[in-house]
Amino acid sequence: MNAKLSKLLSLLAAPLLASAAGSTAVSAADAYPTRPIRLIIPFAPGGGADVVGRLIAGKLSERLGKQIIPDNRTGAGGVIGTDTAAKATPDGYTLAFVPASFTMQPWLQKLPYDPVKAFAPIARVGKGSFVLVIIPSVPAQTLKDLIAHVKHHPGKLFFGTAGAGSSAHMFLELFKLMASIDIGVVHFKGGGQQVTDLLGAHSHGTMISLPAVRAHIASGKLRALATTAAQRTVFLPDVPTLAEAGVPGYEAIVWWGVLAPAGTPASILARLDGEIKNVLALDDVKQMFANQGVEPDYQGSAAFVQFIARELANWKRVVEQGKIKLE
Repeated sequence: MNAKLSKLLSLLAAPLLASAAGSTAVSAADAYPTRPIRLIIPFAPGGGADVVGRLIAGKLSERLGKQIIPDNRTGAGGVIGTDTAAKATPDGYTLAFVPASFTMQPWLQKLPYDPVKAFAPIARVGKGSFVLVIIPSVPAQTLKDLIAHVKHHPGKLFFGTAGAGSSAHMFLELFKLMASIDIGVVHFKGGGQQVTDLLGAHSHGTMISLPAVRAHIASGKLRALATTAAQRTVFLPDVPTLAEAGVPGYEAIVWWGVLAPAGTPASILARLDGEIKNVLALDDVKQMFANQGVEPDYQGSAAFVQFIARELANWKRVVEQGKIKLE
C-alpha cells in the first residue's frame, strides 16, 4: 500500500474512530431512531442517484420503523447538497446519499467541506456500468475501429456528457487519456439533453447509464461498443468491456453510498450499516435495482472507507494527467 493511499485510509477512518470514542448517551442510540430521518440527495429528482436513493429510503424506512425523507438539494454538481449534509448535526437524523462524482469533485473545484474529514462512510449500496455508444453514421463497428478512426481524424468527433465534472465526463476523459485520442467534449444540463442531442446527430457519441439508452440500442438508433466496468454487465452481456475491446486496464463504475456527518455515534452508524445490508438482500430490492440497470453491491463501513480512498486517488491522477479543469 502506497503512502498516499495509507494517508487517505487513515483520514477516512478518523470519523469512525472519533464516533466510537465520543459515543455517549448509549440509551439514546439504542432507541434510535425516534423521529424521521432526512436523506439528502444532492441531485435533481429523476436521475440515477435520486431513483436509487429513494428506493433505499423507502425500504430502510420499513426496517427502522421511522420515515426516511428524501431531500433533493441540487446545485454545483452535487456540492450544495453534500455540503448541507456535512454541516448537519451528527445525530443520525441527517444522512447523505452520494454517487461516484463524490470522489471526483474534490479535484475539480474548491469545496466548502473536506470529503474525508467531514463524513463517516456507512455503506455502499450499489454499482453500475456505463456504456459507450455512437450514432450509426460514425464508421466504427468496434471500439478498436472507433479509436483508429479518431486517431486518423483527431478532434473531429464530439461526445456529450451530462455536465462538466459528471461521471460521464470523467469516464470519457479517462477513455481519452488511456486510448491517447482527441475527442471533443460537449457538456449538457443532464442526461436527457445529452441523449436528445445524440439522437439528433448533433454529437457523435457518449458514455451513459444503460437504462437511458437501452431502447435506442435495441432499435438501432445507437450502437453500443463497450461498457466501462472491469466485468461485462449482466444487463448487456454481449457487449465487451473497454478493457476487453481495446483499452487494457480501463475500469470505471458508477456507484452509490450512504454517508453520515463525522461525529455521528458509532452505534447509530452500525445500526444503519446492518439495516442497509438487510435491505439489499431483499428480492424485490434486487428486482427494482435491476429495472434501473443497477446491481446491489453492499460494502460495509470498513470496506467502503477503503473503496473511497482508492477512488479519490484514482480520479486525482486522471484530473492531473488529463489537465482537466471545469469551465
